[in-house]
Amino acid sequence: MTALAGRLRPRRVPTRFLPVVVTFALFVLMFSGGALRYESFGSGQVLLNLLIDNAFLVVLAVGMTFVILTGGIDLSVGSVVALSTMVAAALLRAGWPPLVVMVLVLAGGALFGLAMGAVIHYLDLQPFIVTLAGMFLARGLCYVIDLESVPIDDPLFRTVAQTAVPLGEDLFLSPSALVALAVVAVAVYVLHLTRFGRTVYAVGGNPQSALLMGLRVAQARVGVYVISGACSALGGLLFTFYMLSGYSLHAVGVELDAIAAVVIGGTLLTGGSGFVLGSVLGVLVLGTIQTILSFEGTLSSWWSRIVIGLLLLVFVVLQRVLARRTHTG
Repeated sequence: MTALAGRLRPRRVPTRFLPVVVTFALFVLMFSGGALRYESFGSGQVLLNLLIDNAFLVVLAVGMTFVILTGGIDLSVGSVVALSTMVAAALLRAGWPPLVVMVLVLAGGALFGLAMGAVIHYLDLQPFIVTLAGMFLARGLCYVIDLESVPIDDPLFRTVAQTAVPLGEDLFLSPSALVALAVVAVAVYVLHLTRFGRTVYAVGGNPQSALLMGLRVAQARVGVYVISGACSALGGLLFTFYMLSGYSLHAVGVELDAIAAVVIGGTLLTGGSGFVLGSVLGVLVLGTIQTILSFEGTLSSWWSRIVIGLLLLVFVVLQRVLARRTHTG
């Protein structure tokens, strides 16, 4: 009888999964509230539009998740997005083949991240300061390329921007959204099924212990910034498809949105705990807030910042409570 009662007793959600569950519940609650308030809000296409409109931010959040899992931060991602749009637009204007342009942009983002990661690890400097310098450097290079917006007329870029991938009756996704989903799938595999991913978690949990265990701490600490740089460049390409232009003022403040999405998704700012899927849910929460405001029409866009600020405070407090429960338990 006791054994049967034990089986029937509801199982508690493991502490490390709880923030993700809370984020998912928040997303469902917000989307359901929007569907009840607005007639066409609950349609499948509105849900898919959250992914279409925020595909580049999903990719940025994936890269930021890797960095924050090691206890670091990357403030340069928004500026690298803008720089990627400017480099792509300038090279296309100069007549470069579009595929070559994409490869160069991605390689440039990865090298930019490699440089920051190497400085952070080998010179033992604070990630905040190094990536802040990277933010100013990348944004400054944008102005060196051109002060004005550079339109993109390349046929391949326009085709990608205008293509809709059908998913059924009246439902579609953009190629950028499919790329973002592929990036998420690869990131989940790397973090949970590879030695590098396990090292990332170990470094975020306790760098000294990871070093004593013989793990490649340097490879992980530098590698996450390479990943973040590559994701920023890829996010810049996706943003280029979305805007069909390069501009120095693109993606101002997007680094804060990426950090907010990761934190709302349950990743600890101190590192060692978090999930890529949680970060994706964080992006969807931010997208839902924007969508509700657009449906409302009468509210200022600043309300989104107010709501995001309150959510960040709530989730940081939740992280602190869960951390104390883990230590006392």
